[in-house]
Amino acid sequence: MEKKKLDLEEIIDLIRNSLPKLSPEEQKVFVQLYRLLAEGQPVPRDKIAPTLPISNDVVNDILSRWWGIYYDEKDRIIGFWGLTLKPMSHRFEVNGHTLYTWCAMDSLFIPAIIQKTAQVESTCPVTGAKIRLTVAPEGVRQLDPADTVMSFMIPEAAKIRENVITNFCHYVHFFSSAEAGTTWVSKNPGTFLLSIDEAYYLGRKHNEFLSKEALAM
Repeated sequence: MEKKKLDLEEIIDLIRNSLPKLSPEEQKVFVQLYRLLAEGQPVPRDKIAPTLPISNDVVNDILSRWWGIYYDEKDRIIGFWGLTLKPMSHRFEVNGHTLYTWCAMDSLFIPAIIQKTAQVESTCPVTGAKIRLTVAPEGVRQLDPADTVMSFMIPEAAKIRENVITNFCHYVHFFSSAEAGTTWVSKNPGTFLLSIDEAYYLGRKHNEFLSKEALAM
């Protein structure tokens, strides 16, 4: 029997349950770390607190409890929850700075957090076609090819904490057409396709769940 397709609101409810609940202070660090990293340089830990009304000790305590943070040899942050300075499959250009995202979804929700427009470039895993998007804080402005879709899966909190890149990001890609995406999801159980409008809306809800108070400031 064919499995019932989840509607968008059901997907949103499942995602809400998989995300951590951040305190007001954690939300501030969450947002500011993205914004500092988007400047295109490694972020020293002691650079975060002076930009917030939070002490270095509190910032360091928060960072020590979070998974998904990557450091260079000088203990500076080079990757955080979907955004990285290290080359990966999804190119993410902001104000002339070249960064990368861990998965397709990251490139849709991060512009609203950093409040800057990003030029995104990816490659369809099935056809090899180049995919280009202009993603503004308010939405996707340009999309080439116009029929681009995105694969997705419901994240499991425990598996994300274990290794978010391997257990989630490797399943979230852009595809140059629904046909190409359907071919891929048929070989990857648990995945399904979203339109880019649906994926962007999902990203907006993700931001609300994690950082609504901080983004409203």
